[in-house]
Amino acid sequence: MATAFWRVALALIPIFIFSLLRKDNTGPRPKSLADYGMLILPGAVLALDLSAWHLSITMTSVANATLLANLAPVFVTAIGFLFFGAKVTRVFLLGLVLALAGVVVLKGGPAAFGNGDLRGDGVAMIAAVFYACYILAIGALRSRFDTIRIMLWSTASAAVGVFPLAFFFEGHMLPASLYGWSVVSGLAFVSHAGGQVAIAYALAYLPAAFSSLTLLLQPVVAAILAWALLNESITAMQALGGLIVLAGIMIARRG
Repeated sequence: MATAFWRVALALIPIFIFSLLRKDNTGPRPKSLADYGMLILPGAVLALDLSAWHLSITMTSVANATLLANLAPVFVTAIGFLFFGAKVTRVFLLGLVLALAGVVVLKGGPAAFGNGDLRGDGVAMIAAVFYACYILAIGALRSRFDTIRIMLWSTASAAVGVFPLAFFFEGHMLPASLYGWSVVSGLAFVSHAGGQVAIAYALAYLPAAFSSLTLLLQPVVAAILAWALLNESITAMQALGGLIVLAGIMIARRG
């Protein structure tokens, strides 16, 4: 969970610098306490998501934690349909189910998820719900505010929210080595300042449900990068799972 804190805290550096470079080109400013509250809300929810997911990794198997955290598109679709009147077609639902099935196949099939802990699995599912709320909150804000303004406020509030949780659960907050700092810096500059900013930008142009579904490409890309950078072989099951994920996303796009 200390890793989660440094991921968002260090990401503030490039996001803040970029906001300074853009000066007055960051769109409308918040005008009321309600506006400030809405800008802080995604970060508060993200803090809960990151804390829950990092905690789940220590409580259950990594396979279970990763798979259950990837259920976020299901919760985005359900929450959008139940509370915001989002239209959900049968074709989209078919693509969603197929993409999720592809993730299961990619990670070794159902047999790979039998070594977890029910409490840890539950915490991972809670993380998925929080991430779904984060995606929906960012999507709602993108109709009013610029990407960088949203990410500056949400990242700062996430760092403030994660710190006390991480300190309570772990106590020791500083990475113990230069390698540790390099890992959290990579998470901050690449995954958050790069990946989360790109997600927020895209949410102005794509429905939240479909945007969250495309995030299931993460394990596919991870397998490809592991092959290219770490010389990890891609098994036939991983290749099949990746193709199923891609097929599911293509079908969902038609819906």
